[in-house]
Amino acid sequence: MKRLLFSAMAFAGVLAVTAMTMIDRPAKAAEGDVQWLTLAEAMKKAEKEKRPIFVDVYTDWCGWCKVMDRETFSDPKVAQLLNERFYPVKFNGEQKEDVVLNGTTYKYVASGRSGYHELAAALLNNQLSYPTVVFLDENFNMIQPVPGYRKAPEFHMIAQYFGENQHKKGVTWKDWEKSYQSPY
Repeated sequence: MKRLLFSAMAFAGVLAVTAMTMIDRPAKAAEGDVQWLTLAEAMKKAEKEKRPIFVDVYTDWCGWCKVMDRETFSDPKVAQLLNERFYPVKFNGEQKEDVVLNGTTYKYVASGRSGYHELAAALLNNQLSYPTVVFLDENFNMIQPVPGYRKAPEFHMIAQYFGENQHKKGVTWKDWEKSYQSPY
């Protein structure tokens, strides 16, 4: 009986250690998934190869953020576009860790029962609306925040516009809409 009890306790301990390790380690993305980076990882990669940065600003409580993860970012065409044209970053608008970007330190600000991160406020032009995606240039300067849930076909069109630097080439959004060839 003691041996059985000891074995059960040892097995439970192994499970607990495994669970803790998996919580600390980000899940490796499957092939075809968006290869999400932290902002620090994107900055490091941008030192070697310049690319625009895509930031998905979300919160843990945001239902539409979860839908966008499940239906838009899991779409293979969207994932491929984000992985090839951008450094895709996930950023929790309520994270508590400080972030340094372009020489400025952004902090968490407690507000009521929760709070917000100063970088989220900066990226979203102080309009804390989730989900909002933000396009930054290769030097981490703001191009455009795009608030709200977007289905994969609409999101693909927006991301391709910025990913191909159409905004820098003087192509208006109206002209882009007319010339865009949807893969859907």
